Amino acid sequence: MKIATASYPLDVLPDWAGYAHKLTAWVTEAAGNGAELLVFPEYGAMELATLAGLEVAGDLEASLHAVADRLEEADALHAQLAAMHGVHILAASGPATDDLPEGVHRPVNRARFFAPSGARGVQDKQIMTRFEAEVWDVVPGGPLQIFDTSLGKIGVLICYDSEFPLLGRALAEADILLVPSVTEALSGYSRVRIGAQARALENQCVTVMSSVVGQAAWSPAVDTNTGAGGIFGPPDRGFPDTGVIALGELNTPGWVYGEVDLGAVAEVRRNGIVLNRRDWAQQSGRADPVPVMPMV
Repeated sequence: MKIATASYPLDVLPDWAGYAHKLTAWVTEAAGNGAELLVFPEYGAMELATLAGLEVAGDLEASLHAVADRLEEADALHAQLAAMHGVHILAASGPATDDLPEGVHRPVNRARFFAPSGARGVQDKQIMTRFEAEVWDVVPGGPLQIFDTSLGKIGVLICYDSEFPLLGRALAEADILLVPSVTEALSGYSRVRIGAQARALENQCVTVMSSVVGQAAWSPAVDTNTGAGGIFGPPDRGFPDTGVIALGELNTPGWVYGEVDLGAVAEVRRNGIVLNRRDWAQQSGRADPVPVMPMV
């Protein structure tokens, strides 16, 4: 299949029609280039806050709720485009306040996934960054899950989640892991990219990283963004020696495309040069506890 992953710039939207035009253009371009799976980035939905005015978009708390109030409309548009073009779409994540897990009373960071059949699902972020937890008060949402699609089994690790191997391991049955991200600095982009590549290595799967790129001075949350879309696999049989299937140019808006053969995923899991996914269990008993040996 061909995958399209976004290096996505945020805009000040003049009105809802402006957002609909932008999203339709992006999806139409990717589908027209043969992509079957489209991946938008973390917090790409924050541009919806500008529909309530720049004063609201510039207020951390108000912007959360302004975006959450627009997600139902945005989801309807994504579902329509997925059906129209026969593609699967991971929508840009954003703060959500509806259908929260029991005991959760603050916005969660939620990505929504749309199939051309009309089926849809959601994935909430599991572990918050310091900004989300300490400043924004965005909280962890519902549990991880795997979407069993006509393209294969797909999981989602939102940005920081990709840096935690046990979360990746929980999705070990997935053929593809989607990693929507937003990172302010090159160091942040590097952390998430390294996490995405590590999960591809450990699970012997394909990981797909999307990024917000460029400036959004109107938002105190996502004002400066550094990143690029990328598609990665294990550096093993059937994949590039570097593990890099496709990689966009840093901070350059647009789609990044890569061809992926899930038969290669099945084969490398069966008969790779190494078998990281199978051998995961061999860590048990070897890593805990680790004695500290005095050498002074």
